[in-house]
Amino acid sequence: MEAFCQQRTGERARRMAISQLACMGRHTVTGLLYTSGRQFVDWSGDYRLFSQDRWEVNKLFTPILRGVLEFLPADAPIVGGMDDTIAKKTGTKIPGVAYRRDPLSPPFHVNFIRGQRFLQFSAMLPANAVPGPARAIPVRFEHVPPLPKPKKSAAPQEWKAYREHQKISNLSAHGVRLLGQMREEIDQQYARNRQLIAVVDGSYTNKTVIRGLPQRTTLIGRIRKDAKLFFCPTPEDQAPLGTTRRYGQPAPTPEELRRDETIAWQEVTAFAAGKLHTFRVKTIAPVLWKKAGASHLLRLVVIAPVGYRLSKGSKLLYRQPAYLICTDPALPLSDLIQYYLWRWDIEVNHRDEKQIIGVGEAQVRSPLSVDRQPAFAVASYSALLLSAARAFGTDENRSRLPRPKWQANQHRTRLSTQDLIRQLRTEVWEYGINRMADHSRHFVTQGDSITKAPESQLPVISSLLYAASG
Repeated sequence: MEAFCQQRTGERARRMAISQLACMGRHTVTGLLYTSGRQFVDWSGDYRLFSQDRWEVNKLFTPILRGVLEFLPADAPIVGGMDDTIAKKTGTKIPGVAYRRDPLSPPFHVNFIRGQRFLQFSAMLPANAVPGPARAIPVRFEHVPPLPKPKKSAAPQEWKAYREHQKISNLSAHGVRLLGQMREEIDQQYARNRQLIAVVDGSYTNKTVIRGLPQRTTLIGRIRKDAKLFFCPTPEDQAPLGTTRRYGQPAPTPEELRRDETIAWQEVTAFAAGKLHTFRVKTIAPVLWKKAGASHLLRLVVIAPVGYRLSKGSKLLYRQPAYLICTDPALPLSDLIQYYLWRWDIEVNHRDEKQIIGVGEAQVRSPLSVDRQPAFAVASYSALLLSAARAFGTDENRSRLPRPKWQANQHRTRLSTQDLIRQLRTEVWEYGINRMADHSRHFVTQGDSITKAPESQLPVISSLLYAASG
């Protein structure tokens, strides 16, 4: 009986995953049912897939990580980006929903939105050309709601317990646990010799994350321009009496290093924004940071502002400089810069997940559904990206569908998510049309086989009518 229930759960999961990608309207559970043509049958099992069926969220991404490892060379590290994102919600009774700072609000006026907070880790799948682009494929997507705050009139013991629990429930603590899970899963995939390189922004470059890094894990993150760094202690720094000094003489801050004319700039070539660029960088290593501790040797890297023009012949403008630290001072500088530039693709993941895949659009209220349904949608998105890499290659920029005339001569480095979804819809609708044509040629319709799971199919008419009515 348990095996039968697992088979039925797998059938529903496959059907809902394809519907999540091919849905043309809002990606609610009802919309997925319309897309799969199940609006006139018992749909309770599809809702129970997220609220009652027994399955673990993290197990969804195990085959995704295994597929990414198959593309990487045997001696290549696993590079990934980690960041959090917010899915907007308006309901006041949804578990885990709270007011958060809107990351898209202007710097002169901070806005607040209600939403769910998720933590994501995306593995980078590089193209064949080196240096070249890399596509970020999500391999973890976890709901990390904030800790409920006690009332102002609560007892002092309750407030003390809240502050103690807050230390192990903040985003940095969740990030450390996620990196530990990723390290364990990589080891289980017989890849213990691979180094895990996590690239993060400034919110995760702190004491909690650096001191909690698992073994064989390197962190690359942004740091404040006024961070106080120190050189390693030398025998001359030690006093004849007293305790042993753990930090040497003060090192220049990142901003002082950028302005120091006695240290020459180095040129590093890396891929970014669709082409190769030459970046000017300065670096010193090893250095120490008191927040990271004396046991963590760091490399400080300063990237000079990159010039750009809004139009041909316009004034040359400059972006902001970047200040990075790396917990592996021996990592080659060219690799460090390229890994940091690859991290931007996790922002592309967040955009595609919310604007194209429909993460956060499902109107679910069950505590299990609130955690599972968005992760299920992201896992479907990951499967689409990995399948595209297997079908077209990691550096293919053309699908089997012809481009429109206005894009025929455009050069793109890779297929977009919209291109992949159009290709998927074409294939499943072609299969559905051919299946309807085959059935129309016979007087007797054969029943479904009970020896294997039924093939996933999306009825074209149901999908188009749902999109038109939405």
